[in-house]
Amino acid sequence: MKLKQLQNIFHEDLDAIYGEEEVDSFFYMLIHDYFDITRIQMAMDTSYIIEDPEKIFEALSFLKEHVPIQYIIGETEFYGLPIKVTNDVLIPRPETEELVQWVLKKVDKEKPLNIIDIGTGSGCIAISLAKNLPKAKVYALDISAKALKIAKQNAVLNEVDVAFIEADILDFQNIEKESLPDKFDIIISNPPYVREKEKHLMKPNVLDNEPHLALFVKDENPLLFYKVITQFAIMHLKSEGCLFFEINEYLGKDMINLLHENKFYEIELKQDIFKKDRMIKGKKEAR
Repeated sequence: MKLKQLQNIFHEDLDAIYGEEEVDSFFYMLIHDYFDITRIQMAMDTSYIIEDPEKIFEALSFLKEHVPIQYIIGETEFYGLPIKVTNDVLIPRPETEELVQWVLKKVDKEKPLNIIDIGTGSGCIAISLAKNLPKAKVYALDISAKALKIAKQNAVLNEVDVAFIEADILDFQNIEKESLPDKFDIIISNPPYVREKEKHLMKPNVLDNEPHLALFVKDENPLLFYKVITQFAIMHLKSEGCLFFEINEYLGKDMINLLHENKFYEIELKQDIFKKDRMIKGKKEAR
C-alpha cells in the first residue's frame, strides 16, 4: 500500500477526532518511527510502498480509542532528551520543561549540589537536571516500582547517574536514612495535583490512559503532597536551599500561604507559557 493512501485513511478516520493538522503530525511520527521515513522524504517521493502496513493500522486503531501517540510509539522528548514512556508513567508536559528551565536558571552550574526529585515518574525531571548539572548528585523518589523501572531505563538511555529510591513520600519518616544525604540544596516535585472535581475538564486521552495515582488528589485535601513535601523540606533542605513545585493553576494563593506559614522566603509564583499559575519556588530560612 502506498504511504499516501495510508495517510488518506488516517485523515478519513481521525480528522473528526483530532483535526487535520494533528492527524498529519501523528502520521509523520509513526512512519518515521516504524519505517524510518521522514516527512521531507515522503514529500519528495510520494511513491513509497509499505509491504506490511499491519503495525500502522494497529496504531490507527489505538488512536481511534484516544491512546496517546507517545504511548503508541513508546517514547517522547523532554528538554531535548529522549524519554521512554508507558502507561505506568505520565507523559511529560511542556510546562514541566519550564520548571526544569527555571531551576537551571536559578542554580550555580559549577557548584556541587544535592538534588532530589520527588514523584519522579518517568524520571524526566531528575534526568534532565543530571544531564545539565554534571557536578550535581541527583536523587529520584517514587512509590511505583513500575515507574522506577522506566525511569532507570531513561537514565541509561541518556547516560546519566541518578540514584533511584522506591518509597512513599507520605511516609517519609520511614525512608531508610542511608538512601539519602543529610541535606539537599534543591528539592523539586511535580506531585499529583488535579482535584477529582476537575476530572471533567480532562481529555479522554489523559483520563483513560495515564496513571491516576500520579494525577489525582482528593477534593477535600488538594495540597496533601505539597504539605508533606514541605515538611520533608524543612527537615532535609539546607538553610537557604530552594524548594520548587509544579502546581495546580487554581491553587497558587494557597501554595503561597503554605510556604509562608512554613517560614520560606523569596517565594515566587510563576506562570507557564499558557499564562497559568504553574510553578512556585521558596527558599528555606537560615537557621
